Amino acid sequence: MGQDSPAADAPDSEDDATERVTTTKRTFLQGTGVALGASVVPVGASSAFEGTAITTDSNAVAEAAGGMVSSVHQQATEAGIGVLEDGGNAIDAAVAVQFALNVVQPHSSGIGGGGFMLVYSATEDEIIAIDNRERAPLGAQPDMFLDNQGEEVPFLARHTNGKAVGVPGTLKAADVAVKRFGRKELSELIQPAIDLAAPDGRTVTVDEFLAGSIADNVEDGALTSTAQEVFAPGGDPLEAGDELVQPDLADTLRTIRDEGIGPFYRGEIAADIAETVQGAARYRQTGGNMTVDDLGRYNVNITRPTYVTYEGAAHDVTVRTMRSPTSGGYVIAQILSLLEPFDLAQYDRRSFDVYHRIIEAFQLAFADRNEYLGDEEFVDIPWQGMLDDDYVDSRRQVIDPEKATDATREPGDPFEYQPGGQYYTSARDVERAQHTSNASGARRGERNEPHANSSVTPPGQTTHFTTADAEGNMVSWTSTIEQLFGSGIMVPGRGFMLNNELTDFDSHPGGPNEVQPEKRPLSSTSPTIVTRDGDPFLTVGSPGGWSIIHTVSQIVLNVAEFGMDIDEAVEEPRVYSATGTWVQAEGGVPADVVDELNAAGHDVSIVDTIGNVQSILVKDDGGYVGVADQRRDGAAGSPS
Repeated sequence: MGQDSPAADAPDSEDDATERVTTTKRTFLQGTGVALGASVVPVGASSAFEGTAITTDSNAVAEAAGGMVSSVHQQATEAGIGVLEDGGNAIDAAVAVQFALNVVQPHSSGIGGGGFMLVYSATEDEIIAIDNRERAPLGAQPDMFLDNQGEEVPFLARHTNGKAVGVPGTLKAADVAVKRFGRKELSELIQPAIDLAAPDGRTVTVDEFLAGSIADNVEDGALTSTAQEVFAPGGDPLEAGDELVQPDLADTLRTIRDEGIGPFYRGEIAADIAETVQGAARYRQTGGNMTVDDLGRYNVNITRPTYVTYEGAAHDVTVRTMRSPTSGGYVIAQILSLLEPFDLAQYDRRSFDVYHRIIEAFQLAFADRNEYLGDEEFVDIPWQGMLDDDYVDSRRQVIDPEKATDATREPGDPFEYQPGGQYYTSARDVERAQHTSNASGARRGERNEPHANSSVTPPGQTTHFTTADAEGNMVSWTSTIEQLFGSGIMVPGRGFMLNNELTDFDSHPGGPNEVQPEKRPLSSTSPTIVTRDGDPFLTVGSPGGWSIIHTVSQIVLNVAEFGMDIDEAVEEPRVYSATGTWVQAEGGVPADVVDELNAAGHDVSIVDTIGNVQSILVKDDGGYVGVADQRRDGAAGSPS
C-alpha cells in the first residue's frame, strides 16, 4: 500500500447515510446514445424524440468512444451530451450537467450548495482537485447549535435554521473549472438549465423521488413559504407527473449568464442571500449571520488529491480522491489498506467471510475518522499515521475473523505513527487538546451520529455525476445541499435552495470538527478517479453521507479484487456499518449470510438501497463504458 501527501498546488481558491428511493421502473427519454442493459439504444436530446419512453429495471449502461456522461437524471445527462456534441470538453459538460441538475433535481444540489470535484487533464496528464466545500461565516460560533441550557438543538430544528447555511461554493467551482480547463464560456453552459427552468422552456416532469421528497418536507414543515409556492403551489405538493416550472430560478440563471458570478458573491444576489439567511422580517426568522462579506471572501481551493494503491487479484490500481475537509479519501484508503492482505477473492463475493471482514474494516476506519478528522486548515489531523503500514497492520490484528468485537469500534492512536508527532497552531488548540485528550480513553468531543440512524432526523441528499471526452479528459464531481431541499430555505425572488451543510459540524464544541469561523465542516464526499498503470481507469462516486465511503470502497473492491465488469460492480448488493453494532444490508445479500452475520454479533437490518453510483470506465481501446446506478433514476449516454 502507499499514499501521497495531499499538498496543495496553489489556492484558487452528506448528506446522509442511506438513500431514499422509489421501486418503480426506470424510464428514459429516447435521444443520444444511452445504452440499457447490454445493448446501445440510439438516444438523443432532440425534442423530436421527447415522449418516447424506454423502460428497464437494469442498470443504465452506455458504451462509446467519443465521450460519456453519467448522471442521476436523463435531462441533465442530455445537457452534458449536448455540450460534447457542440465541441465542449468533459469539464464544460460537467458544468452544464451541474446547472441542469439544479433545475431537475433542486432538492439534491445547486448553486446554493457546494461539493468536491476531481478533474483529469489529458494535456497535463494530472488529476486536480477543486474543493468547493461550504465554509462557516465569520459570525459562526462553536456553541451555535446548543440552546441556552447548553443542550443540543434537535436536528430537525437546527437544519432549518439560518445558522445551518454555509457559504456556497458550487457556482465558484463551475466558474473556476471552466476558466482553468474548459473550452466554452460559462454563459453557454448555463443556457440548457435556463431552458429547463423557464415557463416556456422544455418541460421538467416531477419524478417519484422528487415528489416524495416534496411531500415529506411539506409534511414536516421544513420548507419556507417561498419554497412551498414553487413545490406545493396552493398548498398541494407537486406529484409525480406534474410539471415543474421555476421562473425565479430561470431569471437568476439569466443574471449569471449575462453578468457572470459577481452578482452572486458580491452583488444583488449576494445581498438577497445574506438577508434571507439572517432572517429578515418578511421571511422565516432563521437566525443566521451570513453577510455579503462572507460571500465575497469565498474561494475554492485547487489542490492535489490524496491517493492509495491497492494490489487486487484482478487489477493493481491507485485510488485518487479528495483530501480534507472530506474524510472520504483517508477513510477509503484505510479501509482498502486493512482489507488488501485478506485476499478476499479467495472467498465467494457474497459470503460471510467477505462481508464480515468488510464490516469490521468499516468499523475500524470510522472509529478513527470520528475521533481525529476535521478541516486540516484548523486541525492537526493524523492522516499519515492513519495510513502508516505499521499502524494499519496493528489495526488489522484487532479483527476477529469469526465474530464482531467491541475492539473494532474504538479508535487507535495514529499520532504515534504520525511523522513529527502532534502539533498545535494556537494556545486555544493546546487548551482544547489538554481538555479533550484521549490518553485516558476519553473521546475528543461529542460526535454527530449519521442522520439516517436516528428516528427523528430525515435522510440527506447529494448527487454525483461524471463526464469524459474524446481527448481523455475526465471529471468526477459530487455536489450537495446536504438534506433533501437543504435548509428548506429558498432565497425569495431567486428560486434556489440554500444548503444546511453546517450541520455536518459537531453540535458540541471541543472536537476536531467543532464549528469555527471560515472552517469547512467534515464531509464524507468521495469523488474518485482510479488509475491503472498510471492511466485513468475508472471514475466513481455516490451520494449517501457516511455511506458514500462504503459505496465507493465496495465498487473498487468489486472491480480490482473480484474482477467484475463495472456494471456488475455497481449492481452488486452493498453493506454499510460505521458505529455501534448496527449493519445495513441491501436485499441482495443472501438470507443465510445475514443469519451468519447476526449470529456473529452484527445487528443486521435490510434496507432498500445504499448509495447511488455514477461511473465511467476506460476500456483498453480507449473507449468508455458509462453506468448509471438504477437504485435511483439515472442515465449514462454519449455523443451520437
